Amino acid sequence: MLISKNKKAFHDYEILDKIEAGIVLTGPEVKSLRDKRVNLKGSFVSTWNGQAFVEGMHISPYKFAPDTRYDPHNKRKLLLHKKEILKLEATLNEKGSTAVPLEIYFKGSIIKLLIGICRGKKQYDKREELKKKAQNLDIARELKTGHRPVLRRAS
Repeated sequence: MLISKNKKAFHDYEILDKIEAGIVLTGPEVKSLRDKRVNLKGSFVSTWNGQAFVEGMHISPYKFAPDTRYDPHNKRKLLLHKKEILKLEATLNEKGSTAVPLEIYFKGSIIKLLIGICRGKKQYDKREELKKKAQNLDIARELKTGHRPVLRRAS
């Protein structure tokens, strides 16, 4: 069950590879995620000391939680295999590549984070993608209404 999707990442980045990771959370954070009170916009994945972390992900405080010192932008540890962390470190060291959370979702009762290894798009790529999307919408709209263009013979 999808909790949240980072739509801005799909617009700003070209996704090269995807990795599924677990995430370490506290009880009130899980309850807040069940209420879909999370924002992935502006978050990124970093590695440090052989471990992977997600930074900038905003999980709103659970309203019934007793902890008043809760930081919604806390750095949260990701659960990955050693080979996956090494692969992530290698791609992050390449110029122009970054790791961005794309989706957060429940897989059974476990919360998973889909990480995208991405490269930034240029402005003209974004414009081209918007044009294609608009054209596809127009085509779908025409097919739905069933109007066909009238073909006229040249005399």
